[in-house]
Order: sequence, then structure tokens, then C-alpha cells
Amino acid sequence: MAGSSNQRHRVRGVYLLTREMADTATLCTGVEAALRGGVRLLQYRDKSGNATRHREQSRALRQLTHRYGALLIINDDVALAADCGADGVHLGEHDGAVAAARAALGTHAIIGTSCYDDLVRAEAAARAGADYLAFGAFFDSSTKPAARRADVTLLHQSERFGLNRVAIGGVDAHNAGPLIVAGADAIAVLGSIWDAPDIEAAARVLTDLFPFPESP
Repeated sequence: MAGSSNQRHRVRGVYLLTREMADTATLCTGVEAALRGGVRLLQYRDKSGNATRHREQSRALRQLTHRYGALLIINDDVALAADCGADGVHLGEHDGAVAAARAALGTHAIIGTSCYDDLVRAEAAARAGADYLAFGAFFDSSTKPAARRADVTLLHQSERFGLNRVAIGGVDAHNAGPLIVAGADAIAVLGSIWDAPDIEAAARVLTDLFPFPESP
């Protein structure tokens, strides 16, 4: 069973992944600039293993995203998503089953899954009740330099699953256009915003690539 149409409608536009930072105030300052620039989906991703930091930062980001009418997705950690009241969770290849996340977080949670370059995995996720499918890497990525490469044709081919598709992996303002044209409802980015001298302006440039108005 596919995710709800209401959830699918919300997964679109610029989907920012957080950069790992020890200082919560610095992290929130950068995130708020991106939110002012039009980002409406934020994924909290921190691989430090510091549970205290995860709890503090996820709760701070939950307050910040909701102030801007944005969605907070937690990377890999269903328990943390439940603890901070996030809008959903993103599951990678080894992060547990969609059905288990749904049982833990409820019917209104947004559950996304990494499908890499694999349509079989995408179909299984759709059948299990995922709300969006993430494909990539489409380009070289400094975050995951060894990531499997995906072809843009996957965005066309995966349309049949009826879920929003997120394009990830080295996406920036110069190469995102063809992915959006091919069917990407959202583009997941990290360095193209965090490395910019003006985070808000960089976010705005990416947001303006989409043919629909940003969500309130």
C-alpha cells in the first residue's frame, strides 16, 4: 500500500540535509537562513553517535522548522523521530523496514526510503507504504563519494509507483534542472547550500527552479 496522497503532496521542493555540527546554535543559524530562502523539507543527519547532541539538536530543529511551516525528517533513527516529534523518518538500506517505522510513528508520519539505482527496491518500498522514494547519487557527491550512481531514466521509470521522487547526490543549481524535468519532485542537497557564502541566497536559487509555489 502506498503512502497517503496528502503526504506525497508535501514532499516537494528543496530538501536540505543538515551538516554535522557540534554547536546547536550554529546549526540552527544556518538552517534558519535556508528556511528563509524557501527550504521546506529538512533532514537531520548526524552520524556522531552522540545521543545527547541528537536529542538537543533534533528538538531545536523541530521548533525551528515548524515556525517556518517546514517539515523535519530524521535520518535513520525512528526512536529519535518519535522522541522529538519529527514529521517523519528517512530509511537507508540498513535502517529497518518501512512497516516497522509506520507502526512506531503512526499513519501521519512521512516515511521515505533510499532506493539508490534500484527499481525493485523502490517497488518494494512503495508496496510497504513509503511516502517518497529517493534515487541517486546522480552526480559525484563529496558526502558519499562511493555512492552508487543512478541514471536520470529512473525518475521516469519510477513514476508508475505513484510516489514523490527525491533526487540526491551532488545536486546543485547547475544540474538540478534536468532532474526536475525528468520527474524529481524534490532535490536533496547539502554542500550546494552549506558551502555557499550566502545560505539564504543559495536556497532561494534552488527553490526558484521548481515550477510550483513554495508551500506555506
